[in-house]
Amino acid sequence: MEEATAYLRDGVLSHLEKLEAHARTLALKQEETQQQQEKLARLRARVQELRLQRDELQTKVNLQQVGLIRQERGTGSNVEPIQAVEARGKALLKWEVENVKSMLQAFHLTGISGKLTKQGVCFCISTAYERTYLDSYYLDLLIQQPVQIRHHSVPIFIPLEEIAKKYLQTDIKRFLAMLSDHLNAYAGRKYQADQLQEHFSAFLEGTLQRNLLQNVLLFNYDVETESKTFPFRAKLVYGDVTRCLPTEAIITCKAGDVSASLLEKTAAHSNLFCHTALHKAFDSFKRAAERLEQTA
Repeated sequence: MEEATAYLRDGVLSHLEKLEAHARTLALKQEETQQQQEKLARLRARVQELRLQRDELQTKVNLQQVGLIRQERGTGSNVEPIQAVEARGKALLKWEVENVKSMLQAFHLTGISGKLTKQGVCFCISTAYERTYLDSYYLDLLIQQPVQIRHHSVPIFIPLEEIAKKYLQTDIKRFLAMLSDHLNAYAGRKYQADQLQEHFSAFLEGTLQRNLLQNVLLFNYDVETESKTFPFRAKLVYGDVTRCLPTEAIITCKAGDVSASLLEKTAAHSNLFCHTALHKAFDSFKRAAERLEQTA
């Protein structure tokens, strides 16, 4: 009887180890896929940026041509011909309009859209995670010197003022890109936590604790291992608030006697949480439990 029990235990442990190895392999593949998608997005953004630079250079050439026309039509006096002034004004206005249009077109692929208003431009930043569209945020800018934020719906815990102080007056494209990164990362972290509570509450013990920025998560969860159910405690820290995955995952087992094998599993869980979306990590736990039930 003891030999049968030991054989069954060893078989379950072996099966668990295979499942965890498979989960780690899937996590690595998902990370590679995400990196490829991020690289593709950067290349697309670079193409749009180069197109914008091309249009700006073409406009500057047009402005220089207007200046040459003014010089040719000059009468030698200090008074600039009215037609030349009007032509230069029209060329400058055309450059400003085309610049804004090109910027809106460049950001369209990244979930940023906008429309011209009487006093400036109103941007809409749409957030998404795993092809699921989430919330949208609005930003109404006054195009003047200096550029001003008239109205916005950005949450108070997003460092909008800090980003604006750094980029708004000198590089509005960088300003919008940075703001979009912050909002998308926040939305992605919140989405994962919501999915965990909604679909995997059976694994949780107590309430999932999280702050407004969703960059610190605390929760207790139970996972069956070594033929027993062990209680784990997790603290996920998102040190980079422009990312959806944690930079640190501290996993501890609340059981009194922790074996070396269990310590290895806590390390495996930590690695899984750092490289896999939170709800997908728990989905792997769920599938592993279902397989154990089938083999029991």
